[in-house]
Amino acid sequence: MSGAGFFDIPSDLQSSYLGLIGVHIEEALIPVAIGLAIALPLGQLCVRFSWLYAPVLWVTTVLYAIPSLAFFIFLIDYTGATRTTVMIPLTVYSLVLLVPAIVDGVRSVPQETLSAATAMGFGPVQRYLKIQLPIAVPAIIAGLRVAVASSISLVSIGALIGNQGALGNLLQDAILYHRSNLAVNSVVTTAALAILLDIALVLLRMALTPWMPRSDRAARRAARTAAVEPTARPALEDTTV
Repeated sequence: MSGAGFFDIPSDLQSSYLGLIGVHIEEALIPVAIGLAIALPLGQLCVRFSWLYAPVLWVTTVLYAIPSLAFFIFLIDYTGATRTTVMIPLTVYSLVLLVPAIVDGVRSVPQETLSAATAMGFGPVQRYLKIQLPIAVPAIIAGLRVAVASSISLVSIGALIGNQGALGNLLQDAILYHRSNLAVNSVVTTAALAILLDIALVLLRMALTPWMPRSDRAARRAARTAAVEPTARPALEDTTV
């Protein structure tokens, strides 16, 4: 066993190296996608009814404070030692990161911009989709970057409940088979995945906000400027002649 190569995966994992990467991405990104799907309407409700934001933030923060391993053990009685047990806590953790990002992003839209959109005949849905969401994209992507990096890291803990940790399972096998290269493989591949997905999100932000500067520093400066300027850039520029 000591002569095994860096990418030689023990047979007890029942998966290849690329297979583990696929499982890891699946277990990390599905919870973030579900979290985003829940956080978008929830964030809008918190903006619409400001009294709702504090209790929502309190509940999600309390859930976030629960250690992931304790969360997994609690869920095992209901969902078994399955991927679902890993993905439910990750979805909750994503909500904690995404709801404040969405609320802050939507709230950054100046009231003058919303009033101008209303005067142009935009209803609540049009205002949200054409004005608020485009301007909030940088804040939402920033929240997504943190949520994805956190989810990629936490998936590994699933190795402690029935081998559901994808690349994290390599850490257990590193101890079991006395192969330190498996631990290095797990850490390096997980870090590489987090970096690549973060780059993909930055590129997505650039594609969705061509009106913003490309560098993060300049983008943050432009977002702060957009928050105080009386006009919204993306949706209203086409309408001002």
